[in-house]
Amino acid sequence: MGKIVLEHMILPFYRYADFRGRSRRKEFWSFGLLNIGVVAILAGLVFSTGFSHRALIQRAEFGGTLGIGTTAFFAILGIYSLAALVPSVAVNVRRLHDRGMSGWWCLGFVVLGVIPFLGWITSIGYLVVMSLPGTSGTNRFGDDPRDQAGLEVPA
Repeated sequence: MGKIVLEHMILPFYRYADFRGRSRRKEFWSFGLLNIGVVAILAGLVFSTGFSHRALIQRAEFGGTLGIGTTAFFAILGIYSLAALVPSVAVNVRRLHDRGMSGWWCLGFVVLGVIPFLGWITSIGYLVVMSLPGTSGTNRFGDDPRDQAGLEVPA
């Protein structure tokens, strides 16, 4: 079971810029879990080096320099964020395709998400859409990813 989840976690990196086709919920949520885990591990390393957000604010206000641990954290986090940006968008688009929706909905959710108050409602709606099962069988974006043999999957 763990091997299967790990495969789904890294699958978006293999399908780096593939905006066609469909992705299962397991792939989408496993990739999100991977991203949360990477950020949590990096943050744990920074806090174990004596990072203090108050010291960060004081140094920034007075033109001081950041510690090596803090600088390394932000550098590694930035590199990982850039590396995961395109696969994140691609897996979001493929997940919307699995629901039978156009990938342009992803942009719509992002734009509406930055509007005060409406952003909260949009975020909840986005989580609901991503949590719903995909359409059974073939839709306009491709075959059902749960159906590996080409047979219809019972609902």
